[in-house]
Amino acid sequence: MIRRVLATAVAAAVTAPVVLLSSAPAFADEKPAAQTQKAKPTIEELKQAVERAQKEYDAAVIAVNDAVKFLEEGLEEGTYPTKAALIEAEKAAEDAAKVKAEADQAVVDAQAELDAATTDEEKEAAQTALDEAETAAAEAAEAKTAADTAHTEAQTAHDDERVAQARKIDLLQKARDEAKTKLKDAEKALAEAEEGEEGEEPDGECVPAPELTAVVSGLPDKVVGGTTETFTLRVTNGTGGTLDEVYPFASAHGFDTKGYKELDSYLDLEWSTAANPKWRDADLLGGTSIGSLKANASVDVKLRLKVDADVLAGQGSVYVTADYLNDDGSCGGYPDLDDYGFEILPKGGNADDQGKPEDPKDEPAPNSPTGQGGTSTTPVNTSSTTTTGSLAQTGSNDALPKIALAGGAALVLGAGAVVVTRRRNKSTGA
Repeated sequence: MIRRVLATAVAAAVTAPVVLLSSAPAFADEKPAAQTQKAKPTIEELKQAVERAQKEYDAAVIAVNDAVKFLEEGLEEGTYPTKAALIEAEKAAEDAAKVKAEADQAVVDAQAELDAATTDEEKEAAQTALDEAETAAAEAAEAKTAADTAHTEAQTAHDDERVAQARKIDLLQKARDEAKTKLKDAEKALAEAEEGEEGEEPDGECVPAPELTAVVSGLPDKVVGGTTETFTLRVTNGTGGTLDEVYPFASAHGFDTKGYKELDSYLDLEWSTAANPKWRDADLLGGTSIGSLKANASVDVKLRLKVDADVLAGQGSVYVTADYLNDDGSCGGYPDLDDYGFEILPKGGNADDQGKPEDPKDEPAPNSPTGQGGTSTTPVNTSSTTTTGSLAQTGSNDALPKIALAGGAALVLGAGAVVVTRRRNKSTGA
């Protein structure tokens, strides 16, 4: 993304101060290890990922088709046990109903014979026949009741099996859809990587555009653990022409007062705009276009800094800048990172509650500079102007070299080098 290089520059300055400041104090064993970035996958690895995703998708499609076929043919056409049992129960119920009907008719016929008998002998024979017919009818009724119950149970078991199979199909379809999405994502990543490899060198180079400014306002000089601060990043196009896609960048970093403990994990920076009011992680901001910006126009990006309640006393900074990319492939951006410093206070607002040196050699020297922020006369970039807060200064506290130098990473690396690394090919959709 357009901001990847600048983010790397900040990370390098925050995690490796010795490279940028030879006079920085040597850190003991408790010095946090430098963070490393995961290498990008190669074209071959991306091809393998596509191949795996294709196999998963093909298997998922087969599983869905087999499950549907089983429902339609196995469950409905009689090859599955519950369907076979249902068919048998249906036939038994029909047979029992037929036997009962015949037994009931036999009773009616026997009663008619008895009614027509005239002699005692005929009446006795007719009565015996009627008694036997009624007994058979009662047995047929019981048999029919049992057959009907068995049919109902068989129907319920079969219906339950059909529902279970339908649910299974639903789960398999969801798995198939997820596999399809995964395949599309893998194919897209491969296509973008191949396009980037083919067009590694775009037409022309991005140029410094100091007229495209990114200015923070509303960020207080002090933040307290357990609180949230909301402020604004205003991006202004002073280049004299319309910029088709504008990419702001913001990142927050911090360090404890002794200079040993990185506080980034305690600082959560989020952003939103009027067009997209949902709060999102600031890590996504550098690669997100806020749309076109006409000449002399401005757009505000809301920033929200959440400070963890367990944060230690220390110093922090918010780094900001902006890039642009036009439809014709031309690109550029503000050549530096501006660093807005603030003091970090633990929950309760008392900096003396935490961070006291445990060893006499860690005590700050008399007349040592105060914490970063406040009234510095050496801002990282004196071309920016703010209405609230302050641009952090370099060298304000020898115990905080990482914070003091992080905002100047772009200057240390060289503005020209940073701008060159922003080269973009419009076809990459960066």
